[in-house]
Amino acid sequence: MATTYEKIATTTLGSAAATVTFSSITGTYTDFRLIYNSVNPSNQDTILITFNGDTGNNYSSTILGGNGTAAGSERRSTQPYIMVTNNYVNLTNGNGLFDFMNYSNTTTFKTVLMRTGNAANSTVASVGLWQSTSAITSLSMAIGGSYTFGTGSTFTLYGILKAA
Repeated sequence: MATTYEKIATTTLGSAAATVTFSSITGTYTDFRLIYNSVNPSNQDTILITFNGDTGNNYSSTILGGNGTAAGSERRSTQPYIMVTNNYVNLTNGNGLFDFMNYSNTTTFKTVLMRTGNAANSTVASVGLWQSTSAITSLSMAIGGSYTFGTGSTFTLYGILKAA
């Protein structure tokens, strides 16, 4: 990766978990990136993201997805989370890359660009918005319903510095 990337934290699940949280995120960086590899989740369901423990209806999502046979789109506003995937994604051994823009800026809403999928099944591109000017200091990623990310799933958070 470019020298402007710095690894902040990595979590590898030793047992199945419904939620993965990164807390105490500092405002040192311009943006940050989350990369995950989901191993054998208990079901193929949506991934939901919240920031700073905010579960109010302050989020929206636009999702585009396809599986080689069908394609679709979805728009959700005034939600208690950013929805990352829709019915076109099978999360079994899937991966994702999320870019969080201007996360520490306290004058703008926060935007996240997301790409998720599984090479054998489907792919999704999404954009999410958190309607808050608060700096992001924690990030929670959950799998919808009563499902879990499988043992061995990895989640790595990178800080992105301004280019010199």
